[in-house]
Amino acid sequence: MRKSSIRIVEVGPRDGLQNEPTNIPTNIKIELIDKLSETGLKTIETTSFVSPKWVPQMADNRNVFTNITKRKGVSYPVLVPNLKGLEAAMEVGVTEVAVFLSASEGFSKKNINCTVDESIAKTKSVISKALENNLKVRGYISCVVGCPYDGAVRPTAVSKVADALLEFGCYEISLGDTIGVGTKNTIDAMLLHVLRLVSSDKLAIHCHDTYGQALTNICTALDLGLTVVDSSVAGLGGCPYAKGATGNVATEDLVYMLHGMGAETGVDLKTLIQAGKFISDFLQRPSASKVNNAMYSRL
Repeated sequence: MRKSSIRIVEVGPRDGLQNEPTNIPTNIKIELIDKLSETGLKTIETTSFVSPKWVPQMADNRNVFTNITKRKGVSYPVLVPNLKGLEAAMEVGVTEVAVFLSASEGFSKKNINCTVDESIAKTKSVISKALENNLKVRGYISCVVGCPYDGAVRPTAVSKVADALLEFGCYEISLGDTIGVGTKNTIDAMLLHVLRLVSSDKLAIHCHDTYGQALTNICTALDLGLTVVDSSVAGLGGCPYAKGATGNVATEDLVYMLHGMGAETGVDLKTLIQAGKFISDFLQRPSASKVNNAMYSRL
């Protein structure tokens, strides 16, 4: 059953920008996050404390996190891939982190160079240390319905990882259709299986729009009681280990749809559109948000 209030987790500054081929100046990242903070969004993932060798776009993580304007009531989580990343994040005063695992063996080996079971064991130590230091921890699971290397992913593989993250202490688990191959039926089947072990209030849905199915798949998740949705301003994003995967669902499109359904998000769409236009103009390309392209000239 759909709920009337939906929380949006904005992942554009991290998941959206991490794969951009040209370096984005730190001040542009900070300005984007500050603009997003003015929209009413309550959770904005800001950066990733990962090795610059692997993700050079996030090399300025300390400067970004330290210099953004942190608004009261807004969370600014960061992604940490390991203990080293967690320690670096704690040094700058981060209060919430996100960890990530894959439901598929092929993606896990390509992305983090270990099996799913090995990655679960490594992630447990990261979560434990974060909780010991009073940090909130969110978990991501990649490839919940399809993998660029293994093909279709079994729902049992997803529920196994979700159950582990919940047991380790994650307050929320985001289920990601990393390559955007999901449809209503496959998302439904996956969620029904995961919901046997994890309650809907502990889950979020994270859809890429590669095949134009993201909004439909989000509605499927909402129908099953989920109330948290990840999205990226201007539809920014992709994945360095998932060739051909396009961006996350655009936050502007998501908000427009949710408001049309009568759901409360706390987000001002006009201000959000302006933030999306800001980063699209800087990148010198049209926004991937249909709503932004349709409405900006009328603001």
